[in-house]
Amino acid sequence: MIIRRLAPADAAAYRALMLEAYATVPVTFGTSPAEAERYPMSWWEGRVAEGDGSAQLVVGAFEGERLVGAAGLQFEQRVRTRHRCTLFGMFVSPAARGTGTGRVLVEAALDAARARPGLTVIQLSAIEGNDPALKLYESCGFVRWGTEPKSFALEDGHLTRAHYWREL
Repeated sequence: MIIRRLAPADAAAYRALMLEAYATVPVTFGTSPAEAERYPMSWWEGRVAEGDGSAQLVVGAFEGERLVGAAGLQFEQRVRTRHRCTLFGMFVSPAARGTGTGRVLVEAALDAARARPGLTVIQLSAIEGNDPALKLYESCGFVRWGTEPKSFALEDGHLTRAHYWREL
């Protein structure tokens, strides 16, 4: 397995992986599958834009040439909040689950965050009930600090998000 930062050349593979994510586990993401389908390729290219000063970056896990997992970091830009970033869009394809790919992606995201000057905190949120993800984050040192009731509205009810943080 190869873990590396995604680049604009990876945008099509990243889009395909994330459309798989939205279709496979739609309740765990704030974006609906229908919304994600409508994003133009330029949106996906922007998500993986390169540059040290980028507002975000995405790391990917590859098995051979196939992208099987990804995790992103969103960097705060305001003076009073730029010491922190947010882990977003964590997903491992069902075919690659149980191989440690998720842990490797979280660790790669932590390493990328540590490499960015001035960052001291990383945050994330995950849907309550997504026990494999919550256990992974906790085992990587994330601590729950709160919950957000009715965070996501679905046709048949609402979902609660658990919020986590950790120092870098």
